[in-house]
Amino acid sequence: MEGLELICFQIISASGGAKSAYMAALEAAKEGDYEEAEKMIKEGDEMLNQGHAPHATLVQQEAAGNSPEVSLILIHAEDQMMGAESFKAMVEEFIEVYKQLDALKAKVA
Repeated sequence: MEGLELICFQIISASGGAKSAYMAALEAAKEGDYEEAEKMIKEGDEMLNQGHAPHATLVQQEAAGNSPEVSLILIHAEDQMMGAESFKAMVEEFIEVYKQLDALKAKVA
């Protein structure tokens, strides 16, 4: 595997792991376990950061005039990372909705 392919797969792997952790956070919040939800958000953030490091390498190379060859796998890696970031934002919003819903349920009960 060449350097660019390896970097792309690192980004894809980290992004996929992050999305899985964010989904686990959402599931924990749905069950009312907000401590676990926060833990999984942090775990997802750590994984996503593992994808940002190789991505930053590519950006720095391009800024230095050594632009990587654009390929489908690079586009896929970029898409997966952006998707994970968007998914995190939605999960955090849903967690807040679950907290509000639980608070309303507690008032009614």
